[in-house]
Amino acid sequence: MIDFTYYNPAKILFGRDSEQKLVQELAAYGNRVLLIYGGGSILQNGVYDKVTGLLQQSGIEFTELGGVKPNPRLSLVREGIRLCREKDIQAVLAVGGGSVIDTAKAVAAGVPYDGDVWDFFAKKAAPSSALPIAAVLTIAAAGSESSDSMVITNEELGLKRSFHSDWIIPKASALNPENTFSLSGYQTACGASDILAHLMERFFTQVRHTDLTDRLIEADFRTILNNAPWAIANGDDYNARAEVMWAGCIAHNNLLNTGRVGDWASHAMEHELSAETDLAHGAGLSIVFPAWMKYVYPENKDRFIQFAVRMFDVSVSAAEDIDGVILEGVSRLERFYQSIGLPTRLSEVGIGEDKIAALAKRCASDKPDKTVGHFKKLGEEDVYNIYRLAL
Repeated sequence: MIDFTYYNPAKILFGRDSEQKLVQELAAYGNRVLLIYGGGSILQNGVYDKVTGLLQQSGIEFTELGGVKPNPRLSLVREGIRLCREKDIQAVLAVGGGSVIDTAKAVAAGVPYDGDVWDFFAKKAAPSSALPIAAVLTIAAAGSESSDSMVITNEELGLKRSFHSDWIIPKASALNPENTFSLSGYQTACGASDILAHLMERFFTQVRHTDLTDRLIEADFRTILNNAPWAIANGDDYNARAEVMWAGCIAHNNLLNTGRVGDWASHAMEHELSAETDLAHGAGLSIVFPAWMKYVYPENKDRFIQFAVRMFDVSVSAAEDIDGVILEGVSRLERFYQSIGLPTRLSEVGIGEDKIAALAKRCASDKPDKTVGHFKKLGEEDVYNIYRLAL
C-alpha cells in the first residue's frame, strides 16, 4: 500500500424526498442559482416540477440551462458561464446524470476564471476557485455526484477530455432511487457498465498489499452483478435501484483509490470512441474493457486470477491452465455485458478497422509521454492492437 491523502467533503443525502433536504442545503450558498438539466426526461417524470417547486418555496431564484446531451458539449458549458456572469449566479444546481453534473462542474469552475474553461482540460491551467455545486442524481452511473473529476467534449476539436480538482466536488447531492424508476433498461445497463469500469480501473493496480480496498471493490462489483439485472427487469424496484445508486457513488468518490494506483487506460480509449461516434459511455466501456484485459493480463496474472475467482467464481487449482482461468473470467464479464443488452465489439456500433488507427493516434497524443494507463503503459501501437481485439 502506498501513502495517500483522502478528502471528500460531498454531503450525500440518500433516500426518498432527499431533494427537499438538498434545497435546504443549497440555500446556504445563495438565492440565485443556475439550474442545469438534460434533454427533457425530468420534465416527463416529475423531477423537474418537484425540484423547481422546492426552489420556489425556499425563495431561491433560478435561471435555467437545459439541453445537456450525453458526452456533454463545451459549447453549452460556455453558455452556462455566460449566464452565470450575466445573472450574478451564486451556485449551480445539476438535475440529471453524469453529463449534467459534469456540465455544472465545468460551468462552476469556469465562471471565476479569466481565460477559456477548456484550458483546464488542455492542462494549461487549474482552477483556484469555483461556484458551489449541488446535484440531484437521476441515473446511477458516473459517480460525478461526489467525485473530483469531470469529462467534457470539445465539438470543434473532436476531443473528449477530463480534469480533476477538489474545487469541483459537489457540496451536497441528493440520491433518491425513485428518480431512476423511469430509466430504460438500456440506460440502466450503460450506468451499470460505467460503475463496473470505475471499479475495474481501480482494481487493476500493480501496487501490492491493498487487501482492504480490494475487498471493498469486489463487494461493490458483486453488488452491481447481483442488482443491475434485477433493476433492468423491474424498473420500479426501490431496493435494487438503491443498491445500484449507492454502489455507483462509492465506486467513484475516491475512497477506493486509497493506497493504490489505478489504470484508466480503458477510459481514455473509450473517450475516443464516444467523441467520434457519440456512443453512450457505458456501451463504449463494455467494448473496450474486455479487449484491454486480453491484451495486458500477462503483466500481472495473479491480479487477473483474483479478478476471475472473486468477481465471477471461476474455480482454480495449481494444476489448471492459468491463462485459461483468466480468459474465462474475461469471458464471463463479456457474457454479463451481453446479458444486459450491451455491445462487446466495435463492429456492433459501426466502428470498423478503417477508423481505429486514427483513434489510436489521438488517444495519447496530448499526454507528455504519449502513453495511457498505469497497469501497463500503452503507446499508440498498443492502443491500436487493443482496438483490433475489440473489432
